[in-house]
Amino acid sequence: MSTAVGIEQAESGDRPRPKRRRRRWFSWTVAVLLAVWAVIRAGGWEQGTLLVQLVTVTPYGAALAALTALVALLRRNRWAALVAALACVAMVAAVVPRTFAGEQPAAGGPVLRVLTINLFTKGDAQAVVDLVRRHDVDVLSALELTHAGAEVLDAAGLKQLMPHRVLQPESDALGSGIYSRHPVTELPGLFQVIGHNMPAAAVTLPGGGKVEFVAVHPRPPLGPKEAEWNASLRAFPPASPSVVRVLAGDFNATLDHRAFRDLLGRGYVDAAEQVGKGLTPTWPSSRAMPPIIAIDHVVADRRVAVNRVDILNVPSTDHRAVFAELRLP
Repeated sequence: MSTAVGIEQAESGDRPRPKRRRRRWFSWTVAVLLAVWAVIRAGGWEQGTLLVQLVTVTPYGAALAALTALVALLRRNRWAALVAALACVAMVAAVVPRTFAGEQPAAGGPVLRVLTINLFTKGDAQAVVDLVRRHDVDVLSALELTHAGAEVLDAAGLKQLMPHRVLQPESDALGSGIYSRHPVTELPGLFQVIGHNMPAAAVTLPGGGKVEFVAVHPRPPLGPKEAEWNASLRAFPPASPSVVRVLAGDFNATLDHRAFRDLLGRGYVDAAEQVGKGLTPTWPSSRAMPPIIAIDHVVADRRVAVNRVDILNVPSTDHRAVFAELRLP
């Protein structure tokens, strides 16, 4: 009788305990979800607000996948650990190259210094002007520019530093503007504007060269605006062999978005990625939570060499500024 009881106890001890079984299912669920995330990112298959927002934080997904693989391995759930590890590898392969400087073209033209900042309608005007002066900026892309904000910028000294401009301010976040040290000519009709105001201008440089410049600010891909955001990024003009183009602003997109990568594929480079700063976040800023995603960009013709990129804090706005020093072809 005692032998039979011992056999029953041994057999029951061989069965997975309910708690262990729940842990295994949890590890498997997380691992599979991470794998689906990695496949969507790798294939550029994000559709709809949820998936578009999900791929925005792919760098953090890579860290989560690594942690999941480790935890599953410690719990001896080797297959779940393998799935999570493969998801981690796929995500790391997508994001790590942004931390290394890319190959630069042999550009021998003039230097163009670009600054872009989403003012959040109330950015510190004096801080912006100080950045323009300190970095000797040639062209400024100012997003969420209000009528009052434009007046305050000029009163802070921007009018003397950048007397040439194409401004489309509004009473709210729809406004944008281009400020320049050099003469500018507005380029209406360069592309179909979808979203906020996005002025375009030809900047005439010393010596007679020209650069076409666009202040970029599509709406964020939230809810029904997601389709509009995609259409806006598709509408930007491709690079042209006959002119150098620079697009600078708040794209509401990261390098993990297919729509943004498709834009780069039409003849452009992301300046921050070119110098190994593609993972430096720009939003949200000036909040309790530090910046977590990079949605502000300077995008330039791929014939342009990127000498330097700085990500800069500006008081009273929820975006960090992006400064890029470009060497034109």
